[in-house]
Amino acid sequence: MSQQLPDTIYPIGHLTPSIVLYEPSFEGWLSAVFYVYAHKIQHNTALQLTANDCYVPSLIDYATSVATEADKAQRVLVKLNNLIGRSGLRQILWGLLSEKMDIGTTLFQVVKYAIDYPDRAVMEDLGNLNVLQLAQNVKSVGREKHRMEAFVRFEHTNDDIYFARVEPDFNVLPLIGEHFRQRYQDQHWAIYDLSRGYGIYYDKSKSTPSRPANLQTITNLDEAVLRNPASVHSVDEQRYQQFWQGYFTNVNIKERKNPRLHRQYLPQRYWKYLSEKQLLPDAEHLQKRR
Repeated sequence: MSQQLPDTIYPIGHLTPSIVLYEPSFEGWLSAVFYVYAHKIQHNTALQLTANDCYVPSLIDYATSVATEADKAQRVLVKLNNLIGRSGLRQILWGLLSEKMDIGTTLFQVVKYAIDYPDRAVMEDLGNLNVLQLAQNVKSVGREKHRMEAFVRFEHTNDDIYFARVEPDFNVLPLIGEHFRQRYQDQHWAIYDLSRGYGIYYDKSKSTPSRPANLQTITNLDEAVLRNPASVHSVDEQRYQQFWQGYFTNVNIKERKNPRLHRQYLPQRYWKYLSEKQLLPDAEHLQKRR
């Protein structure tokens, strides 16, 4: 892909892989791209780049697994930045976070297109099916990011941490962290992705007046807490939820209800984590009065 890449090829009689497996991360995918060009298999029309946690073994196709190597990933990153710029790299990253089954291959084909035609604005060429597919994925990820930023609901815990559970369709946690880091610098908070088994944590004690603290990755939380967060609620949390539910109930105008429009702007799959949708026993009388 550039003069810096090693000039190595498979010897005669050696099986050439048609599937390149990478660790499910941006650096892992970049390392796989480096491997493809280093071994000169980029023109193989059957070539697939697949995250190793999505791979289903095949008796026909030969697969090889590529380790993540930071230096090689960095070389590919620099090359791509020169070809498609920061905006293009952002689209590549967001596309990868969509976690579509064939996204690794789609992204590789976009990269190959950019390398083969360095003078073209390839990221704007929606006539190319791979570029179009990437654009559609990026749009979907962006929509999910926006909804997560709007619909995350924090619950105050005994440890003075505001905790939220989410199950986004796409892996948008790396994209929404900065939004909350800038807005809640005076609180300890954490957002945990139940589907993917990890979360992000902000420790306000490590921030300074001029700079918010960095986000930390958290894993392996207590399953009991994840299933029943009310077990670690602070004394005031249930009262906060009752106040909010009472407000939500009382500002509702029955004659102006539009369930279809409501579900359009607030999809039902988000409801289970919204406190205003979980009527507490002490708030039932508010609905009966209406």
